Amino acid sequence: MRLPIAIGAGLLISLSFNLPVFSKISTPIQVTQAQPSQKNTQILKSNLRLWKKQKIANYRYTLTRSCFCTAEARGPIVIEVRNGVTTAVTYVATSKPADKELFKQYDTIPKLFDVIQDGINRKAASLTVKYHPKFGYPTQINIDYDFQMADEELYLTVEKFEVIK
Repeated sequence: MRLPIAIGAGLLISLSFNLPVFSKISTPIQVTQAQPSQKNTQILKSNLRLWKKQKIANYRYTLTRSCFCTAEARGPIVIEVRNGVTTAVTYVATSKPADKELFKQYDTIPKLFDVIQDGINRKAASLTVKYHPKFGYPTQINIDYDFQMADEELYLTVEKFEVIK
């Protein structure tokens, strides 16, 4: 009875000496933007021109920010802009004022264009943007600055945009 076990163990030991040795890959893998930055820049400029052409100074929109951050910094919030200046930032759920500091990078449409430009300048690993076809403002901004880093992604959604008097 022990003979098959001894033969099996001997076979296993002899096979282990014939296994190939794997070495660590020393060449880094390059990761590029979802779209080349030149194309992203052209699309950004085209939509920024469209936005500026509208000459909209008074508007409001709902912004939701998905990130690895506190609930207060995610929203959704309603941002109101008058004469190009943010006048109110309130939480949708409570209608209470939000801390403007938490959203100062995203509290006007021109600042959202700046966020996109920053992603291009920093050569984000992934940059996906959707724009409103009529007004040109971004409706969805997804940025992953580094595929190998956790929790630095930024996802912004702009909804319920309206021109106000």
